[in-house]
Amino acid sequence: MTEPTSTGGLVALATSVGLASLLPGINGDALIGAFAGATLFVVSAKNLSLAKRVVYLAISVIAGYFAGPELMRLAKLESAGIASFLCAACVITAPLGLIERSGNIDLSWFRRGGPNA
Repeated sequence: MTEPTSTGGLVALATSVGLASLLPGINGDALIGAFAGATLFVVSAKNLSLAKRVVYLAISVIAGYFAGPELMRLAKLESAGIASFLCAACVITAPLGLIERSGNIDLSWFRRGGPNA
């Protein structure tokens, strides 16, 4: 069962995203799509602490909101919400996967003299 403070915080955050989408100059579809994509990542990241999840949520929402129009242009998508959702869901997932895999890379061949030195 979730704690009342975490549930109340999530409700307040969702409400603030909804209200921010009503402001002029804010693309509501993109903002809600980015929030949904970021929330999907945060909910699926069970092994991270709460503080890291909150930081990743903020980074994902911001990056997804700003990267959505680029994805729309490159992939010829018509919906800003879908593009922002995809960007927000992948903006943290892909780099974290690369960081985890980088620990297994053998860079001994990169030393002076080449791989056989």
